[in-house]
Amino acid sequence: MGTRPQIPQVALLLETSTEYGRGLLRGILRYAHLHGPWSLHVAPGHFDQALPIAKSWSGTGIIARVRSPEIEKLICSTRLPFVASSLHESGSGAAGSKFGEIRTDSEAIARMGATHLLEAGIRRFAFCGFANCHWSTVREKAFAQIAQDGGYACWTHRITLANWMQRPGWIESWRYEQPVMVRWLKSLPKPVGLMACNDACGREVLQACVAAGLQVPDEVAVVGVDNDEMLCDLSSPSLSSVALDLERAGYEAARLLDELMSSRSAGGQVVRVVPTQVVTRKSSDVIAQEDPVIARALRFIREHASRAVSVEDVTEELRVSRRTLERRFLRAIGRTVLSEITRCHLQRAKQLLLESDLPCHRVAAEAGFGSLNTFNRAFASKEGTTPRGFRRRSPSIVVRSRNGTPPSSSALSSRIGN
Repeated sequence: MGTRPQIPQVALLLETSTEYGRGLLRGILRYAHLHGPWSLHVAPGHFDQALPIAKSWSGTGIIARVRSPEIEKLICSTRLPFVASSLHESGSGAAGSKFGEIRTDSEAIARMGATHLLEAGIRRFAFCGFANCHWSTVREKAFAQIAQDGGYACWTHRITLANWMQRPGWIESWRYEQPVMVRWLKSLPKPVGLMACNDACGREVLQACVAAGLQVPDEVAVVGVDNDEMLCDLSSPSLSSVALDLERAGYEAARLLDELMSSRSAGGQVVRVVPTQVVTRKSSDVIAQEDPVIARALRFIREHASRAVSVEDVTEELRVSRRTLERRFLRAIGRTVLSEITRCHLQRAKQLLLESDLPCHRVAAEAGFGSLNTFNRAFASKEGTTPRGFRRRSPSIVVRSRNGTPPSSSALSSRIGN
């Protein structure tokens, strides 16, 4: 009788209190269900990190979001294969561990947030992030550079909370930080488009706007990062956010760890977390245009993104000539009326591709394209891939069935250790 294969025992040092951690966990669970079984050990909570100490745990691998050099050294000291984000030491594998890295594309995140605000017509920019936080600083510099490249000013502010990673420390320190942020927000020229380094920071910005008596989004349009739906919807007004491909990254991290544990990979590979879309909510639902005709035109086009709209439809709605409208469009936003109509249709199509399982011909119809061929050509010209390719590349957004209900989560269950 052959020896029964050992079930891998994997420690997950990932916070369950943030969408970033939960998104990675969903992907890991999906991989464990399809290719397991795995025994998964996770300590629910925020950023406290510790390896399992139960005598019954005989670890074979680790997936972690590293919070300090000390945690990284502890992980390396186990000599177990691991996949981790935010590695502090370039030689993490020198201790003998096979390792891989989870790396978030902060430059692409900043670019997507800036583009979202630019397309709203905003021409003044601000960024709020955390001091002494590498990924926040990377996003800040990339965002400011994008504004500068466009010829626009950008103001920055860094929250100096010593314990921003620990919620109790955040709450205590925020009493002293909020007045500082209020003064900064009041000093900004209006209207301004502000990107926060993540949704937790974005929520604090919105609270500071209330304290400062500023109107969101008319005076300050705000967008965060992570698309933590609970946090975003609890904000007032609801917070727009850059969604990340977290579930796919979690799945790929688990796949890489599986290869490391079975010696099918020597390590050193990188799993990338990329942004997928900006989920627009009330905090950035603004059309910042000094030209009232252009503001009305943009609002009409965006409100009718799900049906076929022509340039003639817009001119009739506004009661202006096409020549006048085209001239004012180019002066105000640097695009033609037709290109703006197409852009809004494509934005609607991408949302449907990511958030539904509608076939492509239905997506084309629901996004206002006259035919599937027209849709395919426009999509390939803008995105560099087909609609099907775009959907396959970004599978981690929750796909809802045609009746609007999410698929059953029972299929994601896995054996989880205590």
